[in-house]
Amino acid sequence: MNSNFIDENLIFEYIEKYQNPDSKLVDDVINKALELNGLSIADAAILLNTKNQDDIQKIYHAAYKVKDEIYGKRLVLFAPLYVSNYCSNNCLYCGFRADNKEISRTTLSIDQIKEETLGILEQGHKRVLMLMGEQHKNCPTDFFFDAIDAVYSVKDSKGNSIRRINVEIAPLNDEEFQRISQIKIGTYTVFQETYHRETYKFMHPSGKKSDYDWRLTTMDRALSNGLHDVGIGALFGLFDYRFEVMAMIQHSEHLDKNYGAGPHTISIPRVQPANNAPASHHLKYAVSDDELKKLVAVLRLSVPYTGMILSTREPAHLRTQLFDLGISQISAGSKTNPGGYKQAFSEKVDEGQFTLNDCRSSGEIIQDVIKQGFIPSFCTGCYRLGRVGQDFMDQAKPGLIKIYCQPNGLTTLREYLNDYADDDTKKLGNELIEKELDLIPNESVKEKTKEFIDRIDNGERDLYF
Repeated sequence: MNSNFIDENLIFEYIEKYQNPDSKLVDDVINKALELNGLSIADAAILLNTKNQDDIQKIYHAAYKVKDEIYGKRLVLFAPLYVSNYCSNNCLYCGFRADNKEISRTTLSIDQIKEETLGILEQGHKRVLMLMGEQHKNCPTDFFFDAIDAVYSVKDSKGNSIRRINVEIAPLNDEEFQRISQIKIGTYTVFQETYHRETYKFMHPSGKKSDYDWRLTTMDRALSNGLHDVGIGALFGLFDYRFEVMAMIQHSEHLDKNYGAGPHTISIPRVQPANNAPASHHLKYAVSDDELKKLVAVLRLSVPYTGMILSTREPAHLRTQLFDLGISQISAGSKTNPGGYKQAFSEKVDEGQFTLNDCRSSGEIIQDVIKQGFIPSFCTGCYRLGRVGQDFMDQAKPGLIKIYCQPNGLTTLREYLNDYADDDTKKLGNELIEKELDLIPNESVKEKTKEFIDRIDNGERDLYF
């Protein structure tokens, strides 16, 4: 399968060509981005290279407008669930790497997975990202599929259950993708980590993951074998962040052109320190907070339809700023070690895959999101109504998906407030709901949303558009 769609020479050519672009050129690119048709890698290079603070502020403002036009005020929440930390790869930046002999290795049993799920449900979550280390010997694919069924089977004391599972697991072959396409999952995610071939080779010295081309063509195999929604990402800090952003744009263009659906999500984590992971402590290409803000905004303008994911790797104050610059999905109350939610195995901070910087509870994060004027959303409607793949893209690209995002965000927020929130959050959240209800432009949707909220107040759950 062809992996030549990442053109390193062209990326470097544009990075060099558009050094210190003038404000007129930046304005032209921003105006193009506001048309919601995305940007080329040449356009992205212009924005990424600008150092003029006035121009950067204009980029930020445009990113906010584009995100609001596509998705509105909703901010989707999820929790990661690690079922195993066995790994046969030796990634130099990861705490799960095979050569880390100090970490306690485990694969959760089905009962333990159910306990973890209960811990996540008790935070109010309805959406889970399931992960495992890349070693099938101690966590085979069949077991992972059984684990998915186990997660869906759990109900908490309120009678609530997980409504959608997204997965982030090792690249699969054609047959495995055909099997997973028959299982009730949402988005399948694999990070390329770094798109720069030589850096990739250095950072992945052994294990199946050391094959750059096998990993890069993962989404081609996924979309060719029945999956609809895929997520991509780079781990920022391994190589020049400008290169990684432009490569992700090339990857997005390739998927959109060949399969009619670009990436459903793009993740933008930075390398964080991990125990016995040497590359995580000495970063030649460390990305500053300001650079992270810029790259988030440029990605939002370049791939406007995608969901942009921010994890709890980042500190609370920075996460709050990034909500305004393009982020549309966040994790909350996260644990990155198997058994972390119920502390079934270890409370050591160095047992996780990486260091967390936003260690607030889900409740604290949700209250902060509300105070910032965003709608904490637990919506899973699109997946379950078949708004996936090209159908989703047809509605997301022109900004029509907001018609569903806003009311579904409000109804799922009302569920959370009624079932899990403290009094302060309940008061703030209900005030936000009343305000946002009045802003729904379609009268029939507004009235139906009000009806749903009344029914939720009377005990019904899981009402969505």
